[in-house]
Amino acid sequence: MNEADVRERLADVEDPDLGDDIVSLGLVNDVAVEADEGGAGGTVHVSLALGAPFSPHESGIAEDVRAALADTGLDVELSASIPDELDADEQVLPGVKNVIAVASGKGGVGKSTMAVNIAAGLSELGARVGLFDADVYGPNVPRMVSAEERPQTDGETIVPPERFGVKLMSMDFLTGEDDPVIWRGPMVHKIITQLVEDVEWGELDYLVMDLPPGTGDTQLTILQTLPLTGAVIVTTPQEVALDDAVKGLRMFGKHDTNVLGIAENMAGFRCPDCGGFHEIFGSGGGKALAQEHELPFLGGVPLDPAVRTGGDDGEPVVLEEGETADAFRVIVENVANNAGVVRRREVSGER
Repeated sequence: MNEADVRERLADVEDPDLGDDIVSLGLVNDVAVEADEGGAGGTVHVSLALGAPFSPHESGIAEDVRAALADTGLDVELSASIPDELDADEQVLPGVKNVIAVASGKGGVGKSTMAVNIAAGLSELGARVGLFDADVYGPNVPRMVSAEERPQTDGETIVPPERFGVKLMSMDFLTGEDDPVIWRGPMVHKIITQLVEDVEWGELDYLVMDLPPGTGDTQLTILQTLPLTGAVIVTTPQEVALDDAVKGLRMFGKHDTNVLGIAENMAGFRCPDCGGFHEIFGSGGGKALAQEHELPFLGGVPLDPAVRTGGDDGEPVVLEEGETADAFRVIVENVANNAGVVRRREVSGER
């Protein structure tokens, strides 16, 4: 086996999202065949341009690569990286592979709940994850995960605490418990920029940004400062929430930011007494919004008291068992898969 032989076999591996084989798409960075002494056996090293660690579809591509080379008699060693010239995140957040914004057009739709469960769900898959609570006026992520540990600092950098395998940073850590935050736009820009630069995130596969509701100064600062992999738009089924969600879509569109999809919260309620399913806020709104704008529908999460309480000790529901946990896990996997699509399209030249 030589490099050409290996690439010929890899040409049979299809990308499940981009509709072509990984060689034609330019997703094979490098191939090296290393023979053992004596010529019997050896190792084939394959570097793949995969950018969404632990996404089910990219894990599937890696498995298909191994299967394509299984009968060669060679050990297969895989690595994954996006070419340096495309990995702009390195310039702003060294070591962070993907920045994912979770946004909504209005408050009260469960955006922070979605951000917490996406972050915890990605960590549960095996990824290295950070969660940045960027809602400077109403930060509540630490309460939602019962984070009692505060960030540590050496005077220059801030070391974020960790909860459920997720590194956390929030304005709630930096203000008094009952202190109101009354800041104008330039102050918001300064504190967000400073936190991005001064927090020691280390090596992360995903940094989830919980944005405040609406389309104000914080959102604009993040859009202008960070090269986002994409955004998740959270809505509820009723028309008022959908109207506001469209505003969020337009904001990301104006800044050429990919939208990974629409997630619907409060998508019905299953009565624990009668077992009936009640669509309190209507039905199908999030899916219809996604279809109208030709965007992926990431999934819907039902109304569930466990989401409000966060389980025992503030544990995110996605880490538990049951219908609601399964619904969050579907969204988590879809977010990771769609982030992978964005990164692989960058490599293949598709937009």
